Amino acid sequence: MTDAATAKKPAWPVMSIAQAHAMLTGPGSPLEMEERVIRGVATRVWKNAPPSLRAVVQAGRAHGERVFLVHEDERVTFEAFHRAVAAFAHELRARGVVKGDRVAIVMRNLPEWPVAFYAAAALGAIVTPLNAWWTGVELEYGLVDSGAKIAVLDAERLERLAEHLPKCPALERVYVSRELDEVSNPLQATLESVIGTPDDWAALPDRDLPDAEVGPEDEATIFYTSGTTGKPKGALATQRNINSNILSSACSSARSFLRRGEAPPLPDPTGPQRASLLSVPFFHATGCFAVLNPSLFAGAKLVMMRKWDPVRAFELIERERVTMAGGVPTIAWQLIEHPARANYDLSSLESVAYGGAPSAPELVRKISATFRGSAPGNGWGMTETSATATTHGAEDYEHRPDSCGPAVPVTDLKIMTIEGDRELPVGEVGELWCKGPQVVKGYWNNPDATAQTFVDGWVRTGDLARLDEEGFCFIIDRAKDMLIRGGENIYCIEVENILYDHPAVMDAALVGIPHKTLGEEPGAVVTLKPGAHATEDDLRAFVAERLAAFKVPVKILFWAETLPRNANGKIVKADLRALFADGAGA
Repeated sequence: MTDAATAKKPAWPVMSIAQAHAMLTGPGSPLEMEERVIRGVATRVWKNAPPSLRAVVQAGRAHGERVFLVHEDERVTFEAFHRAVAAFAHELRARGVVKGDRVAIVMRNLPEWPVAFYAAAALGAIVTPLNAWWTGVELEYGLVDSGAKIAVLDAERLERLAEHLPKCPALERVYVSRELDEVSNPLQATLESVIGTPDDWAALPDRDLPDAEVGPEDEATIFYTSGTTGKPKGALATQRNINSNILSSACSSARSFLRRGEAPPLPDPTGPQRASLLSVPFFHATGCFAVLNPSLFAGAKLVMMRKWDPVRAFELIERERVTMAGGVPTIAWQLIEHPARANYDLSSLESVAYGGAPSAPELVRKISATFRGSAPGNGWGMTETSATATTHGAEDYEHRPDSCGPAVPVTDLKIMTIEGDRELPVGEVGELWCKGPQVVKGYWNNPDATAQTFVDGWVRTGDLARLDEEGFCFIIDRAKDMLIRGGENIYCIEVENILYDHPAVMDAALVGIPHKTLGEEPGAVVTLKPGAHATEDDLRAFVAERLAAFKVPVKILFWAETLPRNANGKIVKADLRALFADGAGA
């Protein structure tokens, strides 16, 4: 490159995060902010966010005959989707569903899932998606705790729940999707008897949604947290909580353009359609709030997979011209490392993004090098923040690969002492607190847990983190997962990132091994990349070269598959700790 060409390229970044946010959110901008008092707390909000999920349904219809949902050989347009939503909403209204009633959804990712979600939401009902991986006992707990009046299941969940349904006294009707046999239980009906199959939806009558008054602060959903102790808690989100994600995502993309000195592109309804390969469940806040809802509003296509398989993912990316893929870091690694990747045209990919788990800095570099023209992205959020609280992408992510990014403009972050009695200065590690229009109202029917977690508009996240001078957030660990070896703190993510840097390691987790005198010692479980080789001694030596001796795992076990994760994509460390009990191995 010539000196002249080099001189024409502006230095990066052209402007600070604060300057970029100020440009994007000023008066008259689509991303304009305003202040509202929410539950007694002054809060910055997106002025132009849709006021309700009902409004999102109505906006989605404007995309007409573009394809919205792809599942196997089924293709559903936005217009057909709206007709199915309206048909089921009228059915629910006829069954007496009114504002505030709970409607549970218990199924894997199917086109019927979002139909049930938006049909109930359009009436002002509180939609209660339950984890499709739960056992029958766990699902019974969710139905009873929420007091669900209606449940929408797939056949597999019906089989799991059948003996538990009589123990759910509030249930008045159960709709079963994709059930081949006729149902005889008077409590049950097939969903197909109301709306038909996805292939039938385009021929359903053209009907408006039933009348309902639904506003920004009305309760919208109960999503149960994946808590590691005790019963799951139901996070009660409002319409505003959920719809804040729509503009938070738009702002993140635009910010990357400004930081590199380019004008953000204007929306072009006639341009190529954006498409996401959906590899996370709808029953998780990320899948529902950060992917499904913005896609319906903006006219993007969602391509669903029956189960994750890298080769099938390549086929769908090529066939559907997918622009965004990812989910959790392991999926990103498999897209990069799989030997079949070269056999497919993946040039449509513009972003490989993920969250829910820490990722190695090497992964950021690999994405940029492997998928030319595709930017890496991640972010941080939790069920209690209705998904998106921070966003990170493009050059910002490449320059700070160990960060989850800065807070979106409507959100505040602060670092507090573990006791919660004072705020810590820039650079110090403490508990991350978050405030914004996406912080949920509290926990369903659990005032004690609500009081412990939510303080004057802030949610105490339980994450250990630090902030830098420009507001970039660095998650250090879950407070409960931090190891203390003989009085020395070991932040798991620090050791895990070193293990991720080893060229043979694809997945890694650090857990505590009980020790009689030291309290606990660090142990690691790793998954190696396909075809790679490394011994326990190799990995321990690799860590010892880079970290203090007390941080080096005393034992490393090898796991043949992807490490076990919950629906949020977070590694289930309780399962891994058991491997070290009584000298057990993998």
